[in-house]
Formats: sequence, structure tokens, C-alpha cells
Amino acid sequence: MIPEPLRKSLVNQHYKIIGNHSAVKLCGWLKRSLKDQGYCYKQKFYGIQSHRCLQMTPWLACSNRCVYCWRIIEKLNIKPEEIDEPETIIEGSVQAQRELISGFKGYEGTNLKKWKEAKNPNQAAISLVGEPTMYPKISDLIKEFHRRGFTTFLVTNGLFPERLENLEAPTNLYISLDAPDPETYERIDRPKLKDYWERLLRSLEIMNSFRTRRVIRLTMVREWNMHSPEKYAKLIEKANPDFIEVKGYMWVGESRKRLPSEAMPSHKEIQEFADKLSKETGYVQKDEQEESRVVLLSKV
Repeated sequence: MIPEPLRKSLVNQHYKIIGNHSAVKLCGWLKRSLKDQGYCYKQKFYGIQSHRCLQMTPWLACSNRCVYCWRIIEKLNIKPEEIDEPETIIEGSVQAQRELISGFKGYEGTNLKKWKEAKNPNQAAISLVGEPTMYPKISDLIKEFHRRGFTTFLVTNGLFPERLENLEAPTNLYISLDAPDPETYERIDRPKLKDYWERLLRSLEIMNSFRTRRVIRLTMVREWNMHSPEKYAKLIEKANPDFIEVKGYMWVGESRKRLPSEAMPSHKEIQEFADKLSKETGYVQKDEQEESRVVLLSKV
């Protein structure tokens, strides 16, 4: 299961471990929203409430070792009989969120109405760390979240198309597109799967079949993948998403061991790349949030 040194490290970083392979951690924007100090760009773009968002992962490990990731966990030794049920993960995640926000009641400036609402989250950001589609019951997890009245944002690297083929449609389906070509992808995402590019292309094609809100997310790292907008455009065309998020890499967590602070692009650079991508794709700028260094492009 989760090795004890890893478990201690995660707990020290304010993660709450759920069962054998899941975790919850408070988003910085949730904390700020509780004190009326702002909200996540997802609230601005898609209407979710930051203080009621549950940031979680059902699978801590990942098939990639992205240079920009704030927490890389390559492998978990989980036996089939140790795989947790969706109900267990959700109930544990909600309880963990309640424990993590409990202290905010006594903080000066906390909005107590929001704090009470935050105890009953209604939006699941299945995106904390790791690759959620590696969880064998990911479709059942999404279905169970929906049964409980949650909206769901699933963020995947797209390297497990077989899971997407029979996936319960989340409210938002994100595929991270970190590179315009295989060479750049191998350099920035450092995949462990040899057929990573074929898997990604297949997932982009499958995305086009979903009838839910579909988003391609580009995490831009200066001097790594901010090039070839025309190649990105051809890949995006396969997926035919509703939106494209052009998001700047943020110099946080363990990524600081692998990248210099200069790898973090400015919002102006994000705007400029988004403009190039807009011209290549025909998508138009719909919104932006400078603090998060993100620009939203829309098909309509």
C-alpha cells in the first residue's frame, strides 16, 4: 500500500490520506474564499463555488513524471483486494475535508456562512495529484459523486484511453495536453509508458465523442513547451473541445527542485501564446484570470 515514509511526507504537507490510495488536500483558493479574499478561476469560468470544492485524488500514483508537477508519486503497491470502493473514498474524502477546515471557524475574517457550506462540498475536483484514471473504478466513482449531488471535474493525462471509452461523463472532462509533439512530450512529461503518444492521440479522439463540457488544458512552461501553436491546434482539432485553457506553470512544491523560477511564464506571455493559438484554432478568448496566469479560449 502507501509506504510509511511517503505517508508521513504527505501528512506533513497537509494531505489527508483516504484508505489505501486516495487523498484530499485543501486548495489555496478554498482557504481564500472562506475569508472572502478571492476565488478560483474555475468559479469565474464555470460557475462552481470555490469554498464548496473538494480537491481530491482516487489514485496517488501517476504514469508520468512531469517536470512541472508539484508532487510525483510513481508507484503504489496496491493488490486487487486492496482497491477501495467509491463510496468509501467519497465518504472518507468529505470527512477529511471537514477536518481540514474545522480550524477556520476560529480564524479572524472567516465567513461563517461559507464555512458551514464548505462542510458539505458539492463539487469534486478529481485532480489533486497522480492520475485518476489509473483507479480501476473511476467511472463508478464519478457516478457515485453525481448520485450524491456533486458536480465533477476530472483531469487526466489521457494515457489510459481504455478507461475513457466506458467512462461515466463527468461535468467537466479535462485532458492535459502538455506538448505539441512526441519529442517535447517525452522531455516535459517523462512518461513511463512507451506508447504514450498513441495513447494520448486515442484519448483526444475519444474526447470528441463525449457530450459533456470538454476542456483541453495546456500547462505552459517557459523554454519547454511554449512553441509550435500550429501543432497544438492540430491535436486540439482531434478532441474538438468546448474550451481551451492556456495556463501558466506555477513554481510550487517539488517542481522547484527540477525547474528554476524563470520557467514560470508571465501572464502577458500566456496571453500572447493564447492569441497565437486562437489564430490557429479559431477559438476566441472568453475570459482570463491574471492571478492564476490563465486564459480561456472558447469555441463559440
